[in-house]
Amino acid sequence: MKLANTPGQASDKATAPLLLGALPPAMVIADRGYDSMGLATFVAERGGVAQIPTQSRVRIQRSVPKELYRQRNLVERFFCKLKQFRHIATRFEKHATNFLAAIALAATRIWVKAIESAS
Repeated sequence: MKLANTPGQASDKATAPLLLGALPPAMVIADRGYDSMGLATFVAERGGVAQIPTQSRVRIQRSVPKELYRQRNLVERFFCKLKQFRHIATRFEKHATNFLAAIALAATRIWVKAIESAS
């Protein structure tokens, strides 16, 4: 797992290569907010496949199989669970290191709970 804290006005597209660079090349499924040729090229150069639909204003449209795109829902639901932790949703921690530690602890708690419920 890789976490990075960015300013609120920072684009997710700009941070994605930083996070993806630490992971082995694989298939990257993202929403239209990550649509950029730079990110798709970065993933391809590392041996992965970028499954990112294009925004409506782009002339050449890329499509993603619906079954594959629906798997993003797992990530979206994880963030919804993460925001159930009041400490994280309201950002009580003002220091970046403390905030990232709180996110790591909450993510670990969600993961352990999922493992326990699967048994």
